Amino acid sequence: MAESETLAKTMTAIGFDEPGGPDALRPETLGIPRPAAGEVLIRVSHAGINRPDVIQRQGYYPPPPGASPVPGLEISGEVVALGEGADGLPTGSRVCALVSGGGYAEYCLADAGHCLPVPQGLSMAEAAALPETLFTVWHNVFERGWASEGETLLVHGGTSGIGTMAIMLAKAFGLSVIVTCGSDEKCTAAREVGADHAINYKTGDFVEEVKAITRGEGVELVLDMVSGDYVPRNLACLKPDGRHVTIAVLGGLTAELNMAQIMQKRLTLTGSTLRPRSAEFKSLLADEIARNAWPLIEDGTIRPVMDKTFPLTEAGAAHARMEAGDHIGKIVLEV
Repeated sequence: MAESETLAKTMTAIGFDEPGGPDALRPETLGIPRPAAGEVLIRVSHAGINRPDVIQRQGYYPPPPGASPVPGLEISGEVVALGEGADGLPTGSRVCALVSGGGYAEYCLADAGHCLPVPQGLSMAEAAALPETLFTVWHNVFERGWASEGETLLVHGGTSGIGTMAIMLAKAFGLSVIVTCGSDEKCTAAREVGADHAINYKTGDFVEEVKAITRGEGVELVLDMVSGDYVPRNLACLKPDGRHVTIAVLGGLTAELNMAQIMQKRLTLTGSTLRPRSAEFKSLLADEIARNAWPLIEDGTIRPVMDKTFPLTEAGAAHARMEAGDHIGKIVLEV
């Protein structure tokens, strides 16, 4: 194992004894992990907060086998040690990484193939806000959803980290974007990020508004984070041959569908979760993002929408902010 510095034996991380509310999170002292073959050890600068972290803390989203029980799925920082075969990233490299857990800590392991270089002009806080949303949106909108230039995408939760990334990526590749948000202020914010239309779902029927915006034609693609009773409403928004991609089930696990409608309109329903996918899959996804989307980060076309930064030891307050739903863009921890 190659190291760029003499490492201490222990580090501060954020854990919880029992599932519960945001106040269940507390600092703990753990041993610094050592990278296995193909892995790098990163001294963490910042860690992104994501909805799966909240669900894990609540006890509903256990880490996959072999993953760290410490929450945190995306980080930025400096490579300080290399496992065998992880030669493409020299120690001292500034990277951001998608990780399967362990991000809320002073040090975190990452697969070398899941790291991306932090370009000049991108802050480490911004870098930590990118991997989870960028990997998720790229895979689900462009790979699973087959998004193409000239099409229209409907996104729920338009001011979330996923929502703002979906707006920016879709616009960069020539799509029109309609989003739903929970307030007029959030609708304004979504339009400022680049959405062509923003619908306040609390004051209007998004199905009717999508029909009006598209002159009755509907959209080609829906990115769904709600599920539940939103699914039949989403399908009503799709034009023939439309695609519906589910990435979260915040509104319920089950939906009642009219299968005749799906047959008549030739609709495609799919979805995915990223965390349990294989290391090989994530490396391939990182390679595709590096070729197609990362240049937009490097030249400044896309910058993550940032909400608020909390110290690592205030992870509970960061979770409380996410659960309150008032944030616009990404919440990150500064380590």
